[in-house]
Amino acid sequence: MKKVLAFDFGASSGRAILGIFDGEKIELQEVHRFSNDPVKINGTVYWDVQRLFFEIKQGILKAKEAGGFDSIGIDTWGVDFGLLRKDGTLVENPVHYRDARNDGMVEKATKYMSKERMYDITGIQFMDFNTIFQLLSLKENRPYILEEADKLLFMPDLLNYMLSGVKSTEYSIATTSQMVDLKTNDWSEEILDTFGINKNLLTDIAPTGAVIGQLSDEICEELGVPKADIVSVAAHDTQSAITATPCEFDDFAFISCGTWSLFGTEVKEPIINEASKKLNVTNEGGYDYTTAFLKNICGLWLIQESRRQWIREGTEYSYAELEKLALECEPFKCFIDPDAPEFAPMGNLPRRVKEYCEKTGQYVPQTVGEIIRCIYESLALKYRYTFDGIKECTGKDYDRIHVMGGGTKDKLLLQMTAQSCNVKVFGGPIEATALGNVAIQLMSTGAIKDIKEARKIIAKGENLKLYEPVDNADWEKAYEDFKNIINK
Repeated sequence: MKKVLAFDFGASSGRAILGIFDGEKIELQEVHRFSNDPVKINGTVYWDVQRLFFEIKQGILKAKEAGGFDSIGIDTWGVDFGLLRKDGTLVENPVHYRDARNDGMVEKATKYMSKERMYDITGIQFMDFNTIFQLLSLKENRPYILEEADKLLFMPDLLNYMLSGVKSTEYSIATTSQMVDLKTNDWSEEILDTFGINKNLLTDIAPTGAVIGQLSDEICEELGVPKADIVSVAAHDTQSAITATPCEFDDFAFISCGTWSLFGTEVKEPIINEASKKLNVTNEGGYDYTTAFLKNICGLWLIQESRRQWIREGTEYSYAELEKLALECEPFKCFIDPDAPEFAPMGNLPRRVKEYCEKTGQYVPQTVGEIIRCIYESLALKYRYTFDGIKECTGKDYDRIHVMGGGTKDKLLLQMTAQSCNVKVFGGPIEATALGNVAIQLMSTGAIKDIKEARKIIAKGENLKLYEPVDNADWEKAYEDFKNIINK
């Protein structure tokens, strides 16, 4: 019997989960759940990292009460980071990737290096909040922050440091920065030099699954727990989820579905060609130096932020109620591009949906149900658009899509995805990120041989739900209309 402790942080909540492996199956036991609430102060949105570390301690205490553990692994969202002084204290709280400081930074970056050259080096999708652009914003607007900093640690690495005192950077999370050369799997000196980033600000990159240290004496004494290894799991939550794909085939398509939808496939080597540049696909590092060839799509954030707006206005719809209202509405009346820049910031998203439809000469949704239906259909059609692009880039076809993560609870979206993409969709596991985190810890100790064995164990233990396409003709017509709208 092997027990490991996984901390899985999303953009709105976090969890501590015990992974229990008996040699045949992995059982997950949630011991602690907590909210992750960004804090806006004087116009800047921060992560409350001190509070998050408090919750990690609570999770460790509860895991101790539940029987203990041998190791700890932490995964979070990508790109964001904390800056440490030489004495190990934070210069300031980490800034949220949706903060306005990132607006327009991709365009400013082209004054330093062409997008084509950056993509040739990193293979990473251009998004305003990638770490390199956040650092450029600091250089141009708050250079004194960087002058005070000695080391940069990404969010999971920062939390690992707080537990162990070890400053290290995990491979998958490093690649989200758009500062890693995928030919060397190390920091790109060309990019760092061009943008004036001091390489001494960065630590060495640890391979995914490495044991980087142990719980510090201070933490062990404070919490009354024995020493435990700190494993540098696939620290980017997307890569943890991909590790847990319940598929025994080498070629598969996946969607890691949550606040963001990460649509792609796993390949042995990065794919950097004209088609991938045009689609703006990312080549993100994964376990055993594989590459997740994927596209970031603004996912259930659109539903979540719309719901928050209606709550602010005085009506608290459940997600089930929103789905019911959507199903009552006429299909295919209007579409949005989920990745249009106006949908990225926090705030009144339903109003922006209406404005987008009006601006593009479409029917303007009037009711809650019409807005939600528009979002659902647009997401499913953007999946199709991305799926076609992935197939063009890889030169391969895929007869199924594995949808993993919290979004698998959204049956309407998964059925629409099957309809839109015209392939079978398998939903599950819901807890893909935690399972991948746990599996990598187990592989690091030899309890599980390799990733193929891990995926076989996960597939055997999951009851996947199948969604099949039916009556696809209406979706084909809608897809042509959708492409015309987003390509205007």
